[in-house]
Amino acid sequence: MDKLPSYYKAKSEYSKLESMIVMLQNDVSQKRIMLNTLMARDINTPFEIDTNYTLNDFATIKTDSLSLSQSRSDIKAIDKTIALNQLKIQAEKTKFLPEFGIKYDHMFAFGAQPQQFSLMGMITIPMPWSTKMNKANINSFRIKKESLNWQKQMILNETSGMISGMITELNNLKKQYSIAEKSSIPALKKNYDTAVLAWQNNTGDLFVTLDAWEALNMTQMDILDKLQAILLTQTEIEKQLEIK
Repeated sequence: MDKLPSYYKAKSEYSKLESMIVMLQNDVSQKRIMLNTLMARDINTPFEIDTNYTLNDFATIKTDSLSLSQSRSDIKAIDKTIALNQLKIQAEKTKFLPEFGIKYDHMFAFGAQPQQFSLMGMITIPMPWSTKMNKANINSFRIKKESLNWQKQMILNETSGMISGMITELNNLKKQYSIAEKSSIPALKKNYDTAVLAWQNNTGDLFVTLDAWEALNMTQMDILDKLQAILLTQTEIEKQLEIK
């Protein structure tokens, strides 16, 4: 009893859904082939999808320089390099100190000749012209140390700002997700159920039912996109903090 435009619109929406299913199946197949190739497995090996997920709270996460220095491996590597560089400076400084040596010889005598002993003391004093290379090495190590400190500080500042920004974005996404999940979706679901019931009892219009379904479907897709954004942002924060 509905009008023909409503019928053709319903048929068009159904065709769109079928096309979308084909596109999603193709996307899943492409990603399965890519992952299996990276894992050196048969490309047709299926994956089991784990639908369980956890939304972590990063409100207590510290993003100061000290906390990041203790968690990030690249900062620890720079600290080790700085410590090694300091040891090289100390090793070069020892070459400015005098070197002492002792030489002891003992010769056995033949016949009536007395035994002979020889004890020699030696000292080597570095001269100014012989330590130019050592001074140049020390200056080079000091410049490298300053460069490493600047590099460390740059990484800490960049990471701290990046994590703070991502935490803010994550909190906003969570709020939007919560509003859609608790308010928008239930209201649209009731609106759709009411429209379907009215259409089944011939008191409603199919066109109205299709609009209600489309609004519900778009909101559900939007909330899934927000959930994906939340999980991706959460993963990136854990990556930056090197949380295992």
